[in-house]
Amino acid sequence: MKELTSAINQHLAAEFQAGHTYLAMSIWLREKDLAGFSTYMLEKSQEERNHAARMIAYLVDSDEQVELPTIEAPERSWPSVQGLFDRVYDMEKGVTASINRLYAMAEDVGERSATAMLDWFVAEQLQEEAEARFVRKRLRLAGDNSAALLLLDQQFLEGTALAHVKGGLSGATGA
Repeated sequence: MKELTSAINQHLAAEFQAGHTYLAMSIWLREKDLAGFSTYMLEKSQEERNHAARMIAYLVDSDEQVELPTIEAPERSWPSVQGLFDRVYDMEKGVTASINRLYAMAEDVGERSATAMLDWFVAEQLQEEAEARFVRKRLRLAGDNSAALLLLDQQFLEGTALAHVKGGLSGATGA
């Protein structure tokens, strides 16, 4: 269990770094008067901190030692909104890879409570990647069209931008 505990503690850095980076992204987007995207990234920042809190609770409940990581100052600017969301997607892929490593490690040592906790994260990362991929595709369609970018920003502000993606995964059935 000690190796798994160490790996979970290392993973906390990815969750906290994502939360901190997403907060910086929210600020940058707000500075660009893109309130919808900014609000979305602020919510994503809080989600990442909540993910870390969930893992910390698991460690504490398992009577394991929590080691809070040092995180780096995030970037403060991006070349474009598209570039920003490309970075979001890359970060989510990295978090997914880390979760998958934790899951494999938990299975190898037969730690059922860890795999049960990680099941939630596997489903969550599927959703996180789907959202990031969807936003990237929408931004590619918008291209350099500022009216399209503003429309997408408004959809985020109204909370309708990801309705299809969120509903699609939770309502999926095997065929």
